[in-house]
Amino acid sequence: MSGAVLVAGGAGYIGAHVCKALAEAGRLPVVLDDLSAGHADFVRWGPFCRASVADGAAVGGLIAQYGIRAAIDLAGRIEVGESVRDPLAFYGANLADKVPFLAALAAGGVRHVVLSSSAAVYGEPEGAAIAETHPLRPANPYGRSKLAYEQMLADCAAAGGPRVLALRYFNAAGADAAGGIGEAHEPETHLIARAALAALGLAEELAVFGRDWPTQDGTAVRDYVHVSDLAEAHVRAVAALEAGAPGGACNLGSGVGHSVAEVLAAFAAAGAPVPHRFAPRRAGDTARLVADISRARDWLGWTPRRSDIATIVASALAWHRARRG
Repeated sequence: MSGAVLVAGGAGYIGAHVCKALAEAGRLPVVLDDLSAGHADFVRWGPFCRASVADGAAVGGLIAQYGIRAAIDLAGRIEVGESVRDPLAFYGANLADKVPFLAALAAGGVRHVVLSSSAAVYGEPEGAAIAETHPLRPANPYGRSKLAYEQMLADCAAAGGPRVLALRYFNAAGADAAGGIGEAHEPETHLIARAALAALGLAEELAVFGRDWPTQDGTAVRDYVHVSDLAEAHVRAVAALEAGAPGGACNLGSGVGHSVAEVLAAFAAAGAPVPHRFAPRRAGDTARLVADISRARDWLGWTPRRSDIATIVASALAWHRARRG
């Protein structure tokens, strides 16, 4: 593999790991990020342009300057609860701002786009594991904005625009084993990062939402995938599109579900028990969300290698210890 890849949102948590994986594969990650949620010190493997995806001139300039023919789009807003309170902000960031971005990609001759999407496009799950053929019934504005963007990209591809592969993440977690980059959201709402902060005394006790779910121990079950495994999948997705693979969608998860209680037990086993309390279920939550990752194995030749819960927890703890001293 060779050549530059535009990485929108490349200064963020997942984006920085994707840039590192691209560089390790011999690619040049060209980062476009407005730093509304990203971190300038996470940009370490290629050039950086501080601009929004809505800035078509900036996007076009990068394409021309670096001869870009492939892009990875990780830009946008991600917090489900906030999307319920402020839906227009999410439809703006995750959909409307992408119109000038896609126009600039098409005008610049970009032929391949890998999209950061979400399991939130599925909504209430049917069955033990969710495959890409599952009905698409997102239950919140965040999920609906991601699905609408997937559909917009598919329409553009059908009209002769770039071919698209949407990667539907389940629960990204953990941090780079070498340190230096990790999960740094403000405020932090994701379970494993939030639990790490509580275990290290850097945040108040963790709220566990619901202890009466129809699961093995009454706490909700989720599929956690190591962020470095996610990053590797993006590199493979770009290569697959460049080799002529069809567009579409792939789930990215570990294929294994862990309950909140099991996650807390993993922290205790790592010597970092998490102070926590139980709280009522949150509206819109579900008992179980686990990915069927067969398609990612078949299409991308991808298998998660770091996504056992012990490795995820250890890497998260190491990152937060180092970052907060």
